Amino acid sequence: MKVFLWAAMLAGALMMLHVTADVLGRAIFNRPIAGTTEFVSGYYMIAVAFLPWTWVAATDGHIRVELFTRNLSARKTEWLDAFVTLLTAAYVSIFTWQTFVRALQATHAGEAWEAPNGLLFVWPSRWTLPLAGALMVVYLILRVIADFARLSRRS
Repeated sequence: MKVFLWAAMLAGALMMLHVTADVLGRAIFNRPIAGTTEFVSGYYMIAVAFLPWTWVAATDGHIRVELFTRNLSARKTEWLDAFVTLLTAAYVSIFTWQTFVRALQATHAGEAWEAPNGLLFVWPSRWTLPLAGALMVVYLILRVIADFARLSRRS
């Protein structure tokens, strides 16, 4: 889990350096780095947004709104949290499958974007989403199993 978090942070740092070099090149030498926008949106931003998913889930870092549940008992809240985790696992499974299918299509097509200095092959970045999603699904399923086992023992 932390490997993907560190990879996302590395991508974020590289993105900052790349954009800074592009801005300096444009401002000082009137020579921006060709394809910066395409590379940032095709690679860096994907990694920064999706690779930390599992770490965020494992540390309960997702946003929680307790407007309707704050008056529930601790027991009911635990059951509701386990059920929501199960629903999340189902949704992320569908997401992962769909992004896997799209990544296969992009790979077979050799998907590339037109950039100022030629083509930028973006099909490799399409695999980031199914990879991050699959890891999150595995984590969520293990968490659901542990949550329901713990809650069943208390019953």
